[in-house]
Order: sequence, then C-alpha cells, then structure tokens
Amino acid sequence: MSQVVQSGLSITRGSAEGKLPLPLWQLVVIGCLLWWMYFPILTHLVSQWWSDPNFSHGFFVPLFSALVIWQERPRLARMRLEPSWWGMLVLLGGLCILILGQMGAEIFLARTSLLIVMAGLIVLFLGWGFFRGLLFPWMFLFLMIPIPAIIFNQITFPLQILTSKLASTTLPWMGVPVLREGNVINLPTMSLEVAEACSGIRSLMSLTTLAIIYGYLMESRTSVRVLLAIASLPIAVAANSFRIVGTGLLVQYWDPTKAQGFFHEFSGWLIFVISLVLLYLLHRVIRLLAEGEGAA
Repeated sequence: MSQVVQSGLSITRGSAEGKLPLPLWQLVVIGCLLWWMYFPILTHLVSQWWSDPNFSHGFFVPLFSALVIWQERPRLARMRLEPSWWGMLVLLGGLCILILGQMGAEIFLARTSLLIVMAGLIVLFLGWGFFRGLLFPWMFLFLMIPIPAIIFNQITFPLQILTSKLASTTLPWMGVPVLREGNVINLPTMSLEVAEACSGIRSLMSLTTLAIIYGYLMESRTSVRVLLAIASLPIAVAANSFRIVGTGLLVQYWDPTKAQGFFHEFSGWLIFVISLVLLYLLHRVIRLLAEGEGAA
C-alpha cells in the first residue's frame, strides 16, 4: 500500500485530462480490495432496497450520481491533480468506522464508511480540489443509505400524529364527524389507524430524492434547487393527509371494505404523482416570478 501511495503522490501536478491517477494495475488492486471489504455490505444494502418500500428509491441514487459525474467530466478533466496526505487520514477514519460497524453489528456505520473511504481515496490521489468538484454527487450518495431504525422511528411517529391531525381537521369540513385518539381516527362507521406505512415517510423520502434530481436537471440556480428540496417535505405530508381524507370519505359515504382495499393501495401511487405535479407547478411559479422581476 505504501508503494501505491507513493506512486499516487508522485504524479506530476497538472491537468487530469487523458491521465489516470494511478497505473491501471494499482487501480485494479484498490478496486478489488474495496470489493472484497464491501461486497457483503453492498449485497445486503441492495436487498433492503428491493424488499423495503421505504427505501426503494435507493436504486436511483448511485445511477444519478454517476450521471452527474459523467456530465461534469469536461470540467473535472481540466482540474489540477494535487494529491494530499490528508486523504490518508480520511481513509483511515473510514476504515475505523467500518471496523466499528462490523464489530457492533451497526450496518449504518458500515455502509457510511464506504463513502468516507471513497472520499479519502479521492483526496489522497487526486486532491481536495477534485473532491470539491465531486462534492454534490458524493453527498447525494448518502440518500441511498437507509437511516437507522431508532432515527426512523423518531421521524415516523410524529408524522403519523401530524397526518392524523390534518385528516381529522379536514374531514369535519366535509360533513364527516371525527374523534381522534392519537394516530387513530374514529369515524361513525369504523376506525382508521394511521399506521407507519401511512405516515408519509415513504413518499417523503422518495419525493425529496426526486426533488433534488429534478432541481439539478431543470434548474441552474442553487437557491431554487434548495427551495425545491425543502418544499418537497410539506408537499409530501400534505398529499399523504389528503390520502387519509379520501379514505375517510369513502368509508363514510361508500364502502369501507373497498376504501381500505384497492383504493388505499392505488391512492398511494396517485398521491405521489400529484406530489410530483405540485413540485413542478411550484417550480413554474418560481420561474414566472423571477421572469416578472426581470422584466420590471
């Protein structure tokens, strides 16, 4: 490893265009070592994306990061390669986190360590300037890592209560008497429980991820990109509350069995599409206001 590092740090400083940071065989060795260390972790991660609907958006995250890097390749190719020994410190920190995660059976730490190790390798062989050029796609990769269960539960339960409050406040306006007890909405015909799956956490995380992707592809202003990402949170919560309201109306005025069957499942997809439309309309309004100010 020492010889590899010495070779990497002895690169002539200059443009990265048409050059590899290391000889090909050394890149292969590093790639094989990373694959050996992280193959079980990545396999489990992909399995969770596939089996857990709350984190199915994880499939799109690395693909989008790769797309961003591909689009930025002309700018990255012009950057100076300035390897830094500080990258070794970052790399060792990532490996320590990996060891702690494996010893403590904490998969979140083990998964996060991969991104820290990647950052350390970039700084070590390419420099801080190159890492800054990759900062956005690197940070976006954190969205592919499911948050720890203890934090997930701390977010989910308040969302359940908030969704219940919004639905129980809206339904009486439409002639449906409601008695709310925590996350349970008691209707005259039956009770609706706003369970974890109905809290909106799934649409919130997916919509936030898509809002960041949409903002990057469709908007050049950083402030607007941040605004769209932040706006995805209340949009997701409000849209999910309307889903509960729709279920309550069907329970009260139509058929409780059908309301909790096909409609409840289909409405999840419908509400998510509506959330995307609302995000697009918000972006259009922001653009129109900016054009109006420019014309004035």
